[in-house]
Amino acid sequence: MSVVSSPGGPGRTTAGLPHVLDDPALASLTGPHARFAERRGRVLRYPVDVSPWLALPEEPDAQDWADLAALAGPGGEVPLPGFRGAVPEGWEITFRVEGVQFVDDGLAAAPDPEAVRLGPADVPEMLDLVARTQPGPFLPRTVELGTYLGIRRDGALIAMAGERLHPPGWTEISAVCTDPAFRGEGLATRLVLAVAHGIRERGETPFLHTSAENGTAIRLYESLGFRLRRRTAFLAARVPQRLADGRAAAPVP
Repeated sequence: MSVVSSPGGPGRTTAGLPHVLDDPALASLTGPHARFAERRGRVLRYPVDVSPWLALPEEPDAQDWADLAALAGPGGEVPLPGFRGAVPEGWEITFRVEGVQFVDDGLAAAPDPEAVRLGPADVPEMLDLVARTQPGPFLPRTVELGTYLGIRRDGALIAMAGERLHPPGWTEISAVCTDPAFRGEGLATRLVLAVAHGIRERGETPFLHTSAENGTAIRLYESLGFRLRRRTAFLAARVPQRLADGRAAAPVP
């Protein structure tokens, strides 16, 4: 997983040295989000109703795959964000899309007077908005990961954005979405900048992920002052229904 930026500045790293954003789930689950971490061996994940993100060792061995299978259960589907290796024999890749990671490189972050804080009582509306707009995974307890802001019109939630992964010193902006009937009003821009303002107020730096094929989102984020840091991959795999002796097979070369 290559870093596309050069040394110096937010999100940049010296070639060859790891950065917390290279594996943001691991940095989150062993850092600010440690209270959410479910661990088996070297595998860490969020509870399944909080976030699909998990942390797998960079070069997982047979025991790591067995631990992941035990967490997911036979036939379970597991996300493998950032993983570009080979899955074990019998595992089925069910989803794959190229992704990009952007970092704050001069956002004009500012609070928004119309934005309201969303909480557990708003989750049914948030889930409905996500179902209609498909911004990416948002689950019943995702709201617990950080601050979520929304804009309402006539009492109805029409746009939202919030915080997800939380590596030390960084916070991911996620679930950016707008009701189709209200697109073109700049609501997503306002909410991204408002969420970024709150992150900056804590002395942290905003970052985010999106699909490499989502040109509309990429153009928006670049226009706001986000800079491409690295390319990554988002994929998911299904655990075999039966595992010999309860262990996963070794990865296929």
